[in-house]
Amino acid sequence: MRGLLPLFRGLHTVSNRQARRKAGIVGSRCGLCGTQSPRFGLLFDIDGVLVRGRMLIPAAKLAVEKLVDSQGRFVVPVVFVTNAGNCLRQTKADQISHILGVPITEDQVIMSHSPLRMFKKFHDKCVLVSGQGPVLEIAKNVGFKNVVSIDMVRESYPLLDMVDHNRRPKLPSTPVVSLPTVEAVVLFGEPIRWETNLQLIIDILLTHGNLNSPHQTHAVPHLPLLACNMDLMWMAEANSPRFGHGTFLVCLENIYKKITGKDLKYDALMGKPSELTYHFAEYLIRSQAMQRQWKLPITSLYAIGDNLMTDIYGANMYSRFLEERASIKNPKAVAQVVAATGSSTAMPGGEEEFDSMWESELALPSATSCKSILVCTGVYNPNAEVLSDASRCIKETVFHGHRDFRFDPALVEPNYIVQDVAEAVDLIFQQEKFVPR
Repeated sequence: MRGLLPLFRGLHTVSNRQARRKAGIVGSRCGLCGTQSPRFGLLFDIDGVLVRGRMLIPAAKLAVEKLVDSQGRFVVPVVFVTNAGNCLRQTKADQISHILGVPITEDQVIMSHSPLRMFKKFHDKCVLVSGQGPVLEIAKNVGFKNVVSIDMVRESYPLLDMVDHNRRPKLPSTPVVSLPTVEAVVLFGEPIRWETNLQLIIDILLTHGNLNSPHQTHAVPHLPLLACNMDLMWMAEANSPRFGHGTFLVCLENIYKKITGKDLKYDALMGKPSELTYHFAEYLIRSQAMQRQWKLPITSLYAIGDNLMTDIYGANMYSRFLEERASIKNPKAVAQVVAATGSSTAMPGGEEEFDSMWESELALPSATSCKSILVCTGVYNPNAEVLSDASRCIKETVFHGHRDFRFDPALVEPNYIVQDVAEAVDLIFQQEKFVPR
């Protein structure tokens, strides 16, 4: 990404100045005309924007003070969109509430696995789930009824997990419990023991869910595969980004291709930058506005994040979809998303199922744009070394997005770059001419 940094830095100066001119504002909010019925909603990333690991970023406290009234209620609809997938939404809401010091409900939180509740055709199938935390509880919470974990597979087939010599069985063993045939695989997030999960997921895929059978490397297609969270890296307390679930997916994809000679295929990819996640977020924003009896429709979204390849890419892709969409039935709109991603795997089951799911579960979006705001407190480093020759930017860029998402320079250009989340909130209020009462 280093090659694009000069463009982004220039964009920061020009875009922010232009936004303030258009809004008729220079530095002060006192001349704005306030309203208690906002026409916009905010989508906050968490890691690198509000916190780093368990540490609150100081600007997050200032941002929250701007966003809540004297009773601790948000003055605009707010959703926290995280690619984390290792806990339930309510658990994450409680964590955010504790850190920020304001009440947060689960309906204000989107985990990377949240859109799985729309994949009803898989809910009655026997699914293998991979990740960490209460994966069985998470799976049942989003609708799956027949769930098998990696630990359950390992306990039933102890001879399959052989990398760690200390965990190998001391005596020959046979399957302890006969597991049902697995019919689909769901990847929630990065596991703790990568070698175990990689081995057993490959085993399930190559035996078509029946671990009593030998590998069938020429069997196509493999079992349905759904993955949440495509972050290659994420920002915690360390000085440099840490491996995310996207790195685990890179390992799985390359192992599968090395063994079979074929690409691993996903039935769906969820979490940022998937447009499914943003559409679900927009639905929650609209729901909040209705609950608070704010009369005006929500027409603008602002997505604040620290990662160009997930937060910015996803917000820009969803905004492109909204701007091109005359209606959700317009084939050109769906084609636009496919063209942006380079694949239809971001949409479950193809265009028809994609359309019907949105209509039946979430209704059509009311927003017409989704502005992306990049902060400098996480993965993005504004002080990194850059190329002096701007003409080489695109050629020198390393794309950290998922394999099935095509690199489009326009999709990783934020609408605004700000120092931190407090500055982002100020900018949004200025842009919207909004003063909370």
